[in-house]
Amino acid sequence: MEDELPKKRNIRPTEKSNLPVVTLFVLVLLVLAMLYVGYEYISDGSSNSEELTSVVVVDSTGEEDVPEAISDEPAPGEEEPSASEKTSEDRPTEVVRETTIPSVSASSIGGQEITHSVQAGETFSSIAARYNLKTETLMGLNSSTPVIKAGITKLKVQVKAVHTVGPGDVLRVVSGKYGVTKEAIMKANGKSRDFAERGEKLIIPFPDRK
Repeated sequence: MEDELPKKRNIRPTEKSNLPVVTLFVLVLLVLAMLYVGYEYISDGSSNSEELTSVVVVDSTGEEDVPEAISDEPAPGEEEPSASEKTSEDRPTEVVRETTIPSVSASSIGGQEITHSVQAGETFSSIAARYNLKTETLMGLNSSTPVIKAGITKLKVQVKAVHTVGPGDVLRVVSGKYGVTKEAIMKANGKSRDFAERGEKLIIPFPDRK
């Protein structure tokens, strides 16, 4: 009996812990907070959607735009145009320019006739300047050809002569023979250098513009 009594005295009573209760309380608070946040988010979304659907576009005066009715009927006091007037109004206005080019005979100019094949970028004025002719003269010689096309059109051109290069015929000598400048001969023959080969046919333009 004496040995048992001390053993009972040494047994310490167990203390109850409050940790599970605190943890449960914290979890409950977290769940309530999440529910509150979700409710606020849903209520805000629904209010925004209601505001978007309730927007009505109006003009600055507060009146809604009403489309005007379009009618083909004439207004009161206006007469309906006749069929001839309608057709004339529907047809596009065509502007036709009648350009008459006076014909020029080769005999009135003199010299010799050659044929020029139109190249890309050439016009009546540029071709006429090449052979020292007036634009009207060249167009008159080709009155039946009002429009030129590169690689297709061939024009009649009047020049002073066509010279065949012989021994010693440099451009300076040839120009002195016909009374034409060396530069004019080079331009008429499309030359960029003062050079001519034997047997070459040189086009000699008129010294004065025809």
